[in-house]
Amino acid sequence: EISGYFSELLNDEDLYRHLNNSLKNIPEYGKEIKFAYGRRIGWYAFVRILKPKLIIETGVDHGVGSCVLTSALLRNKQEGFQGSYLGTDINIDAGRLLIKPYSSIGKIIYGDSIESLMKIKEPIDIFINDSDHSSEYEFQEYLTIEERISPDSIILGDNSHFTNCLSKFSKRTNRNFLFFKENPKNHWYPGAGIGISFKKNNF
Repeated sequence: EISGYFSELLNDEDLYRHLNNSLKNIPEYGKEIKFAYGRRIGWYAFVRILKPKLIIETGVDHGVGSCVLTSALLRNKQEGFQGSYLGTDINIDAGRLLIKPYSSIGKIIYGDSIESLMKIKEPIDIFINDSDHSSEYEFQEYLTIEERISPDSIILGDNSHFTNCLSKFSKRTNRNFLFFKENPKNHWYPGAGIGISFKKNNF
């Protein structure tokens, strides 16, 4: 089932074309970019499996992750499961890739992510930390959402190859923690990964 969701994303020609062509028009990437989803494939699979009602991602940048997550939500919607995406970023130019159809179920709010998170009242089903990569700020985000996450929520840490914050938060809240390592092939970058925090009776 999981492999099927991986293939579903990799075979989504509309999404790939949108992201690949859009990134080539951003000067810091350039025309020679060879786009790859990397660990966002894992994000996509979590959304397809868990059918969340609300996804929060802190740190959007251009919006590649936003489009991947909302494309999964759109698939869920076709199957009768409603969900929405909310991204936060301090940069007012972030999220430029989140256009229709992906923006139909997702939006970006701008400002300090912790301040933005404090305003959220609905239960968060999937939370993705990908903003300020200092360990102090990352841990503060987790503390901010502690009372806002739903009982069966999943927290994904995009900084878990660098800090132990999500592991520490998981221990504090009696949750399990796993780390999924990405291993780029024939590339100078050693790879990051996905920290995964989940309730102990989920799996």
